[in-house]
Amino acid sequence: MNVAKTSVIERIARVPAAQRLSGNADGSQPSAAPDVDEAWPDYQADAIAVLKTMREADEDMAAVGDPATWERMIAAALGTPLDTPDAFDPPASGNDPLHDDP
Repeated sequence: MNVAKTSVIERIARVPAAQRLSGNADGSQPSAAPDVDEAWPDYQADAIAVLKTMREADEDMAAVGDPATWERMIAAALGTPLDTPDAFDPPASGNDPLHDDP
């Protein structure tokens, strides 16, 4: 199994940075790597928002893996392992408009 040497937050943050800078995407620079290296920290908040959105596995993901493991992995990536007092507690059903039907 491959294990990345950089954090998932950095890897996610590099995507929008590269997308905005690189001529291979929406940017104009033919070689944006050095600027992406400098700019990715500006996109950390976006990366964290993406990870927070991914805390819960969807039905397809749960069908092929362990949702509890997934939740622990995302919590660890966010710096809040589930075995700590500050761990993420999902809202009760009906209290989260982003995850529950109206």
